[in-house]
Amino acid sequence: MNRRELLKLMLAGSANGWLAACAESARTQPLPQARARQTTPAQSESLYWDVIIVGAGVAGLRAGQVLQQSGLRILVLEARDHIGGRVWTDESTGLPLDLGASWIHGVRGNPITDIANRSQAALIETDYSDILRFDSAGTPLTDDLSRRIEDLLERYIESAREYANAQHSDMSLQGALDAVLRQAPLSAQDARLLNYALNTVFEHEYAADTSRLSAQHFDNQDRFSGGDALFKQGYRAVTDFLARNLDIRLNHIVQRIARDPGGVTLTVTAPRAAPGAWRARMALITAPLGVLKRGSIAFEPSLPFAKQQSIERLGMGLLNKCYLVFPAAFWDDATLLGYVSERKGEWAEWLNLRVLLGVPALLGFNAASYASALEKQSDDQIIESAMQTLRRLYGADIPQPIDYRITRWASDPFAFGSYSYIAAGASPEDYDSLAQPVGEQLFFAGEHTQRDYPATVHGAYLSGERAANEILAALARSRPAENRRR
Repeated sequence: MNRRELLKLMLAGSANGWLAACAESARTQPLPQARARQTTPAQSESLYWDVIIVGAGVAGLRAGQVLQQSGLRILVLEARDHIGGRVWTDESTGLPLDLGASWIHGVRGNPITDIANRSQAALIETDYSDILRFDSAGTPLTDDLSRRIEDLLERYIESAREYANAQHSDMSLQGALDAVLRQAPLSAQDARLLNYALNTVFEHEYAADTSRLSAQHFDNQDRFSGGDALFKQGYRAVTDFLARNLDIRLNHIVQRIARDPGGVTLTVTAPRAAPGAWRARMALITAPLGVLKRGSIAFEPSLPFAKQQSIERLGMGLLNKCYLVFPAAFWDDATLLGYVSERKGEWAEWLNLRVLLGVPALLGFNAASYASALEKQSDDQIIESAMQTLRRLYGADIPQPIDYRITRWASDPFAFGSYSYIAAGASPEDYDSLAQPVGEQLFFAGEHTQRDYPATVHGAYLSGERAANEILAALARSRPAENRRR
C-alpha cells in the first residue's frame, strides 16, 4: 500500500465518525536532454503549425507524442534550458538527484509505470512504515509515542472533518482543527506530536499549510493502488522517453497568446533573437498554475471569467528539497528519519538515500510556509539549518556535506511553486474549469487541470493525453466546414 492510499483510507474513516520541485541552486547546472533544439527557425522556415504546445513538461510531451503520431505538425516551446519542467533529474554531483518529482505514486495501473517498464528504468519501492522518529531533543521516540502520533492525527482529523462538514460554508482544515482544539486542548508534548503529523502527512503531501487547505475538499482525488517507487537513475527516464522525435525549442519564453478566427499567434522571446510571432491553428497551454496565477502569459482576448476565478481560487503549493551528500553515512538504516521539532515543519522528514540508492546522502523536505521562509535564505544558511538538526540527532562531530543541491520552486519564474492544491473556498470543479478549452483554439493541460489525479506526474500525463484527444476532436469537427468551403 502506498502513502497516498494510507492517507485516503485514514481520511475516509474520518469522514465516517502525501512532482515535483524551484529556482535552481546556484550550483546546479542545466542538463542536456533528448532531441531538444535551441534555435529560432530560419526566415525561410514556415511559422505555421497545426498545434504549438507551450511547455515541455510531462503534460506537453505526452500531448505532443499523441498529436504527432496522428500526423499533425507539432512544435513544443519550452522556456527552460532543459525539458521536463517540474520533472528534473540533476546529475552534476555524479548522482541522479530528482529536484522535482521523485515518486510514482501507486505503481499498479499507473501509466508512468508502463513508461518505466518500456524504457527499462529500474524502480525502487519505498516503505514509509520504515521510519525512525526523534523528539526535539534528538532522542528516538518510543513505540508508544510513535503510536500516539497516529492516534492523535486520526482522532483530531476525524473531529475536524465532522466540524467542517457541519458548517454552512467551506473553511480551512486548520480552522476546523482549532475549533476542535478549543474544546479539547492538548498538552505541549501532544501539540508537538500533532503538528509533526499534520506537517509530514498533510502539508508535505499537499504542499500547503493546513491553514490554507480546504477542510471539505483538500483530499478529493483518486489514487492508483500498489506501492510507491523511485527511479534508480532518476525521473528523466520518463521525460526522455516522451520527448523522442518531438521538435522542442528550448529557452523560448511565450509572453502573449492572441486568438482570432483563423488561429492563434504566440509572441515568443528567445536568446539572441528579437521577439517573434509564431502562428498555429491551435495552442495547448501546459504552463503551471503558478505561472497562470502570476499572469506571466498575456491572453488576448482575456480568458473567460470562470477560468480566471478558478485560477485565483486554487492554490499553488510549495515543497522544497535539500540534498546533502556526505563522505560517509553516519545515520541509521531506516528509510525515513522524522524530527518532531519545537517549530512546526522544521526539517521534519529525511529520506535515506543510502538505503534506497546505496549512496551516502540524505534528502530533507520542507513544505508550505516553513519552506517559503527557508527559500529566501542563502545556500550556506539553509545547509547550516539542516546540519543543526542532524547534529541534534547524531552528535556535534558528524561530518559536513561534501556536496548539496537545494531547490527553490516558489522563486522559479517558470513554476512559482511545486504543484496545485484545493485551497479553502476552492473545489474540485475548479480543476474541471481549468481543463476547459477556450473555443476551438486554446486548450489546457497540466496537473492543475486533472481533477482525478492533481499534483502528480501521472495526472500531468493523463491531462496531456486528454487535451490531445480534445484537439483531435476539434480538428475532426472543422474538416466538414473546410471541405464545404472548397
